[in-house]
Amino acid sequence: VKTSELFERWRNLQVCKWQQNMVETNNFKMSLSRCCNAPSFLFTTKRNTPAGTKLRYEVDTSGILPISTEVFKMFPDDMPYSKSQFKKCAVVGNGGIIKNSKCGKEIDSADFVFRFQKLEKWRRPFYEVLQNYENSSVVLPAFYNTRNTDVSFRVKYMLDDFDAQRGVFFFHPQYLLNVQRFWTVQGVRAKRLSSGLMLVTAAMELCEEVHLYGFWAFPMNPSGIFITHHYYDNVKPRPGFHAMPHEIFNFLHMHTRGILHVHSGPCT
Repeated sequence: VKTSELFERWRNLQVCKWQQNMVETNNFKMSLSRCCNAPSFLFTTKRNTPAGTKLRYEVDTSGILPISTEVFKMFPDDMPYSKSQFKKCAVVGNGGIIKNSKCGKEIDSADFVFRFQKLEKWRRPFYEVLQNYENSSVVLPAFYNTRNTDVSFRVKYMLDDFDAQRGVFFFHPQYLLNVQRFWTVQGVRAKRLSSGLMLVTAAMELCEEVHLYGFWAFPMNPSGIFITHHYYDNVKPRPGFHAMPHEIFNFLHMHTRGILHVHSGPCT
């Protein structure tokens, strides 16, 4: 499908009010439950990753991390979230399409918000940015590859020093591998899925109704006006690393089937 044709179809679709299709949604959730099971395996926990486990990395599959007692102590006892725990969730991407959309109030009205923060490099500024998000938890890809482990653990230790109440979780590498396989079957073939697609996938299992904001993969919005790649810069991903157009195409298709709601315009 040409981009111009896709935009025209999408604009025509906006005339209709979106409504969730429970049959389509439940079928999709069942598929995710069979392959991925976010309520049990989204994060490493004491239940799903006992001490002594030889944890294989997501990408660096030749690398294995033996789960020592010290690492084991960092894990929560069990998953903090359950199946369809939240009624309405907002997943907020970093796409330039969200800039000046005035969707903040609508996003804040959700029962749970997933977002991707461009965080500061240093300890104190990093912590201070997080203070804008009360009762929030931090999720880190500690077991993506061996390089990520040390920096993720340092974030965990730092936040424990500053704020013992904030949850810090690590993606389970097997969950992310299962999500990659699931979306490959759906036609999303890339070296790595975007963080956005990973969390949208998790949200589909943890939430009854999922709304997406800031997800777009084209240099212009549906009206043909040029926009930046991110809301904060125009730096594009490495060619071939992500398959953003394929990801967005799947989201738009899911929107038409009533599985999730993609917001691509200003909020009223």
